[in-house]
Amino acid sequence: MPKVSHRSDTVPLSPFRKLIPLADAAKAKGRHVYHLNIGQPDIMTHPRAVERFRKLEWDILEYSPSNGIPSYREALTTYYARFGVDVTADQILVTTGGSEAILFFMLACLDPGDEIIVPEPFYANYNGYAHIADIRVVAITSHIEDGFSLPSPEAFARKITPRTKAIMITSPNNPTGACYSPEEFNTLAEIVKKHDLFLCADEVYREFAYAEGEPLQSILQLPGLEEHAIVIDSVSKRYSATGARVGALVCRNEAILAGVDRFAKLRLSPPGLGQMLSECMLENDEAYLAGVKDDYRNRRDTVYRRLQQMPGVFSYEPGGAFYCFARFPIDNSEDFCRWLLADFEYQGATVMLAPGPGFYATPGLGLDECRIAYVLNVDDLEKAMDCLEKALEVYPGRTTAAQQIASSGSARS
Repeated sequence: MPKVSHRSDTVPLSPFRKLIPLADAAKAKGRHVYHLNIGQPDIMTHPRAVERFRKLEWDILEYSPSNGIPSYREALTTYYARFGVDVTADQILVTTGGSEAILFFMLACLDPGDEIIVPEPFYANYNGYAHIADIRVVAITSHIEDGFSLPSPEAFARKITPRTKAIMITSPNNPTGACYSPEEFNTLAEIVKKHDLFLCADEVYREFAYAEGEPLQSILQLPGLEEHAIVIDSVSKRYSATGARVGALVCRNEAILAGVDRFAKLRLSPPGLGQMLSECMLENDEAYLAGVKDDYRNRRDTVYRRLQQMPGVFSYEPGGAFYCFARFPIDNSEDFCRWLLADFEYQGATVMLAPGPGFYATPGLGLDECRIAYVLNVDDLEKAMDCLEKALEVYPGRTTAAQQIASSGSARS
């Protein structure tokens, strides 16, 4: 019998989806599962855009240009201008979701065996794409105690080797919700210029930064990074349109754009209907986005408040996106998440979280941490937090320290 490739046997499993069979089994037994494990919002896809999209006339769903429909790319230049980013349509390449943009970046900018530095915890699929591209992720650890702020320049310097080609960040961050400050961005800019590296920023949660004041900074605003900066973008979370599968890679480096365009031509075309919908969503979207941002802020506040009230739980206030990474009084988050689905229920329901280790590259980290995606409405989040609080009271794998905290009635926040 022919053997499958080593690549397919060893590619990392998605921490968001590997527990799906257990969730399906729980549902088959009649339990309701509150899905806080994956970034699938329950917010309506931009309703007015959907209405416009349904009225579009077309007879043949043909290939779009490999770099995307021209009118959509032109519309994106206006969108980016809102954030002080001046780019042309030729500097935007439309992709099949942000996922393809990540893979295209890695394939175009790094050779097999090259290294990319990524602050951990990070979006777990970076590991998978790096595996496919045969490059090495070098993790630099950030910590929950300081809200997962960016590590120091000295910490980055210790990770740089002759094989280092790029640094990759996500801001606002998935899975932590951290938003990097202008000072942290300037530090990264100095590092990549000094060591002649690429800087790739996944900015798909750009609209969802909750601090008052100026919009979140983009690396495309940083001076002197014209040849270094690459932005990954997507409509999935912005407009609650995860199924549209429309993303973008944006940069000003002509060599990168030429390389990415070669890969884009090989896969022929990004999704045509998705681009048509995305262009509709760009029209008069500011009121919709403002409402969605307010909704997520309320959801963030709900989850943060409830976590603070749970004995033994350590958390922080996320600055953006719709994720919170929390430390729980448990011995193994993988076992805890499996137990929630297989053995626990409260008032006919349970909750599904994403175990922490899947977001780290360093072995042994995240064993007492989970990611919570606050993608459900506030009422459902309250019920999900009720489930989580009850589960932590009876979980057999509670740590000894957690049992002492629970018995004394004290809480850590």
